[in-house]
Amino acid sequence: MTHSEQEIVKRAAAGDRNAFRELVLEHSRAMFRLAWRLTSDESLAEDIVQEAFIKAWRKMDTFKMESGFRSWLHRITVNTAMDQLRKRSRRENFEVSEPDWAEDRHSATASKQDVQLDVQVQTQAAMMNLSDTERAALMLRHFEGHSIAEIAQMLNLTTNACKQTVFRAVKKMRAELQPLVAT
Repeated sequence: MTHSEQEIVKRAAAGDRNAFRELVLEHSRAMFRLAWRLTSDESLAEDIVQEAFIKAWRKMDTFKMESGFRSWLHRITVNTAMDQLRKRSRRENFEVSEPDWAEDRHSATASKQDVQLDVQVQTQAAMMNLSDTERAALMLRHFEGHSIAEIAQMLNLTTNACKQTVFRAVKKMRAELQPLVAT
């Protein structure tokens, strides 16, 4: 955390709404990206980000300057997303037809865009087959670049449990996406 961000965080913790607004503007895109990756639902991701920032505002006085503000916000966002996912049965709402791998779906004239879209859809479907914790751990590690220790803290796991969760998620993703590599 830079010195200027520390000052803004201190002002926000003291109740300065304009300082908190600066933090929201600085971090909202990253929080939305994280929430969307966890939910695959734009509207739900927006709700999660809004709720996470409300929680952060209410708990600003509990933030410890030793940890990174971004990591703290990520933890709040992940926990909020996981709460929302528990409330909603996302797996029931996520409908992607199962591909017929035996059928040659892409002829030699298929565009790169079609192939990329298919990969995106199948990757998203594979992500939704992970448990909420596996999906969060995978996103935080491989998309957001957090360390295992940071992820463990965010998800309230031990370091070893976090490593196993990330490993399990990667293993499941490889298994689900293997047919795409073979085509």
